[in-house]
Amino acid sequence: MIGVGALVFDRLRKAVSKTASLIKTSVGEKIAYKEIKEDDISDVLDELLMALIEADVAYEVAEEIVEHVKNRLVGAKVKRGEDIDRIVKEAFREKLLEILDIEAPDLLSMVKAQRSRPLVVLFLGVNGVGKTTTIAKIAYMLKNNGITPVLAAADTFRAGAQEQLAKHAERIGVPIIKGRYGSDPASVAHDAISHAESKGYRIVLVDTAGRMHVDYDLMGELRKIVRVTRPDLKILVVDSLTGNDAVEQAKIFDEEIGVDGVILTKTDADVKGGTAVSVVYTIKKPILYIGTGQDYGDIEKFDAKKYVEAIVG
Repeated sequence: MIGVGALVFDRLRKAVSKTASLIKTSVGEKIAYKEIKEDDISDVLDELLMALIEADVAYEVAEEIVEHVKNRLVGAKVKRGEDIDRIVKEAFREKLLEILDIEAPDLLSMVKAQRSRPLVVLFLGVNGVGKTTTIAKIAYMLKNNGITPVLAAADTFRAGAQEQLAKHAERIGVPIIKGRYGSDPASVAHDAISHAESKGYRIVLVDTAGRMHVDYDLMGELRKIVRVTRPDLKILVVDSLTGNDAVEQAKIFDEEIGVDGVILTKTDADVKGGTAVSVVYTIKKPILYIGTGQDYGDIEKFDAKKYVEAIVG
């Protein structure tokens, strides 16, 4: 993406360019005009499948991308090698946009709309994905747009979780509602919503507990928070560096709790690039924002076209 370093999404980008190069060789660059046959590219497509998997694209998604590239190439009539670059890149561009370009809810527009109660946004995700920092970034973005959110420290399970969120709240200058460790997280979230209603705040950002391994108790806890808070948005935070683990997390959270959108963290360090494609393909929910660094301002609205051009362009 813009401004996140030359190596970002490098594996996926190389898979595209290598495919075009190998197909040129297979077809024969010296031939002035030729119709591509399946036999010309079958070995290359096998290599492409492996390259996509190595770039953190889930197997099922990689297969579909390869099939789309094959369908675009087989039967195509090319004039030397330059046409192959165009066809391969356009095939990738089409398929990636088909997967990624899902209409997403706009958080700022939702907050600014007339409402009878504060907008409630519930953040989900396992430990270590950057959920608390992401909430702070969203709070900072809202504050910069003239909207002061209330933070709900509803992770009453992990030691230090509330203190971590409280430090962010103090730095950004937004109110936070906390509870005792071991207390009911749903009651903390409820108290935060009540506080926002009484003080005229327009949005509540609810932090929730995660576990390194998603378990039955966590899901029961989260379902209760959903019943009590009736969130307007349930946002799953996933780490772009975790590959297929992120896909499994997305699948479980969507099946058990329901997900409205995804925030992808650590994209500034993602040299593979396939996690976004795999997560969206798996749960058919949009990516709302991506984290691009450590500072509060290092978050940007996800743009599927920019993502695809970073890989294909």
